[in-house]
Amino acid sequence: MMRRRTTLLTGCTALVLALGATACGGSGPVSAGGGDKALSGQTVSVAGVWSGTEQKNFQKVLDAFTAKTGAKTQFTSTGDNVSTVVGSKIEGGNAPDVVMVPQVGVLQQFAKNGWLQPLSATAQKSVTAGFAPVWRNYGSVDGTLYGLYFKAAHKSTVWYSPDALDQAGVKPPAAFDDLLKAGRAVSDSGLAAFSVAGQDGWTLTDWFENVYLSQAGPEKYDALAAHRLKWTDPSVVRALGTLGTLFKDKELVAGGQKGALNTDFPGSVEKVFGPEPEAGMVYEGDFVAGVAKDQFGRAIGEDADFFPFPKVGAGHAPVVSGGDAAVVLKDGKNHQAGMALVEYLATPEAAAVWAGAGGFLSPNKKLDLASYGDDVTRATAKSLVEAGDSVRFDMSDQAPAAFGGTKGAGEWKILQDFLRDPSDPKATAGRLEAAAAKAYQG
Repeated sequence: MMRRRTTLLTGCTALVLALGATACGGSGPVSAGGGDKALSGQTVSVAGVWSGTEQKNFQKVLDAFTAKTGAKTQFTSTGDNVSTVVGSKIEGGNAPDVVMVPQVGVLQQFAKNGWLQPLSATAQKSVTAGFAPVWRNYGSVDGTLYGLYFKAAHKSTVWYSPDALDQAGVKPPAAFDDLLKAGRAVSDSGLAAFSVAGQDGWTLTDWFENVYLSQAGPEKYDALAAHRLKWTDPSVVRALGTLGTLFKDKELVAGGQKGALNTDFPGSVEKVFGPEPEAGMVYEGDFVAGVAKDQFGRAIGEDADFFPFPKVGAGHAPVVSGGDAAVVLKDGKNHQAGMALVEYLATPEAAAVWAGAGGFLSPNKKLDLASYGDDVTRATAKSLVEAGDSVRFDMSDQAPAAFGGTKGAGEWKILQDFLRDPSDPKATAGRLEAAAAKAYQG
């Protein structure tokens, strides 16, 4: 790696203002976003996976930061492989100041590589006051807070066509067995029950995680996520068996297993909310709403709605989440001003900008729910915030990328094979354990 670059701001006052600390002349603390243009003339470079509408909406947040501090911003979209892109930029001496990291495992990798600056006292104070402790834990490595979770995803939502459920004479179910019964009623009325995006292995990990969290409980979930529990544990086999009950039922899955394996995530939403519906329900996170609205013109809350992922057996309804954490790179050319941006992102004011634009959830409990533009998003955000420390981060996002985040390999590929043939959960658990052991050891 290139040697660490030291950023020299123009004068002590600019430095301490960027950090939100006490100014040199004995004046009081000034926070980033104080509206006094304290960072005029500086530029903060930001990298993240977002593109399209997400990038445009995040730019609105960055523009609000500029309006308050005077600092310009420059956003670069990395694509999905953020760790490789950022690593290359660091090696080339062109590290961004701030990175929006989409996976816990990547944040931990960055910290262990020595790339990250611990968050400032101002940012830490905001996290303590506005976020459930679980979000601080996921942003920390070995007790040091490096990441501020600005954008979250609620991955325990089942989206449905109200017309399809009405035609089948069923209501949104609260238990997994009732979900299967409701699905069969939908199938009997002329549509398949579920559209499953099996072409994208990450969606199958989300299916498994919701079933496992509810059925096995949070302690086993945490142990499995850290690989303190082997994937051959009976709880894993049991969860795979529960999921296999759905996957193997051709009446429940649009196009059967073959059709599901040829359906990507946008296609799975289209099969429910597109011009020629093939299914009544699609499971995935709150971001389904954005696709249904933006691509297919569905009115959220009217002809597209959701219900919480049902509890499995005697368990509780799960709340699985994902999210993007803002981290500051030591090697950034202006990492001090980058820290000021993260301090701003920690405020409800910053979250309100994107909340008003849509396609966004914040784990910041200080954000007024009225900031969201529709009742469905408001309800989803409320569910996420009220879940508090019962929220569990996407398990595959906590794993090494070789196991939990690589197309055609590891958990993604093994669960696709399980969707193709769900007859032997025990054998699938064995394959998952072999892949996990190799990845975690590496």
